[in-house]
Amino acid sequence: MEIRAIGTLVKLPVLILGTTIITSACSLMPWSSSDSDADKQTASSPWADSSTAQPAETAAPEPAAAMEAEPVPVENIRIKADYPQQYIVKKGDTLWDIAAMFLHDPWYWPEIWYRNPQVQNPHLIYPGDVLTLIYVDGRPQIQLSRAADGSEVVRIETREKTADGLKIAKLIPRARRTSLQAQIPTIPSDAIRQFLARPNVVTKEQIDEAPYIVASDEAHLILGADNRIYIRGELNKDRVRYSIYRRGEAFRDPETGDILGYEVIYAGEARIDRYGNPATATITDSNREVLVGDMLMDTDASEINYLFYPKLPREEVQGQIISLFDAISSVASYQIVVINRGSEHGIDVGHVLATYYKGGEARDRYLARKQLPRGEAEKLMVTLPNERSGLMIIFKVFDHVSYGLIVESTRVIRRNDLVENPR
Repeated sequence: MEIRAIGTLVKLPVLILGTTIITSACSLMPWSSSDSDADKQTASSPWADSSTAQPAETAAPEPAAAMEAEPVPVENIRIKADYPQQYIVKKGDTLWDIAAMFLHDPWYWPEIWYRNPQVQNPHLIYPGDVLTLIYVDGRPQIQLSRAADGSEVVRIETREKTADGLKIAKLIPRARRTSLQAQIPTIPSDAIRQFLARPNVVTKEQIDEAPYIVASDEAHLILGADNRIYIRGELNKDRVRYSIYRRGEAFRDPETGDILGYEVIYAGEARIDRYGNPATATITDSNREVLVGDMLMDTDASEINYLFYPKLPREEVQGQIISLFDAISSVASYQIVVINRGSEHGIDVGHVLATYYKGGEARDRYLARKQLPRGEAEKLMVTLPNERSGLMIIFKVFDHVSYGLIVESTRVIRRNDLVENPR
């Protein structure tokens, strides 16, 4: 077995303040190979679900294992020519951005990720971890190095060089400033924090039956935290806290004209102080202005997991963008869109889809100069092919619609643009 390292020569200090750097051992197993039963209990994808940060010195909860699939042909895994020979993970990095440093197609990252059994929590990546690309049996593989005690690693360039002229760098361990160190998310949490992990799609019946704000104390037009409000409608007296939503647009399928659901936009939280008709409540938190007429619904206990497994859909997807969240005419990177495909179409959290703008029509000026027979004028018009405009990652799925975050855009993305498998 040939193992060829690609990277800068690194010189590690043997001992600094009693902290030892333990580097990754080379694996003889690719990502998709089967592990022993014991290994399956401790190794998984770095994108598996994990909603809370873990202390560096304790083991993180084991996420759900990714579904095993056939290995991707090595020729499909295209390594970028300018990939970093060695990369130290920084606070603020995302797994998608790191994968894009190494790969032309970041969704193939799991194919090159090596789960080192000698590293604590090998399914997660933390700031200070060192990533190095090597080749094992002709397949690219990312290996991770982490200090044994979970301390952060800092790269220091030196003026020294090897006999071959390669630069020598030192990796120095440094204690983490906090005992609770958050792992790197797949997508930037700031991009969907305004979304508050509470997108919701409901039926018309749910909207019609929902209690609503009929008035406010002192007749305020725009309400916020600590304002008193009055609620009309049937409330569950076993509940004290409700989420406040505003009715958004109806999601209509552009292909069939059917209504797929109604969007309700999260506005805040309310606490019921006194039941009655109307009931009295207090706004305890607001994400945007609260208005008379806004609805109260059960608090959505679900959360967006920022760590998940990016993957291509198993089946062909052909859909369209039907809504732009908090945008009027177009969106770009790190904005949110809604598509007319959901769980009933095989869509799942983590699916990577491409957006395409429809090709227009062009008049063939060359053919126009020729004498065409009567009735063949339509030959002058040529339909241009669809062109890719961006990539999205699906982060929340409903029955008929899904929400996606645009992670890459080469031009503006608009409502009714096509959504398909990347090609």
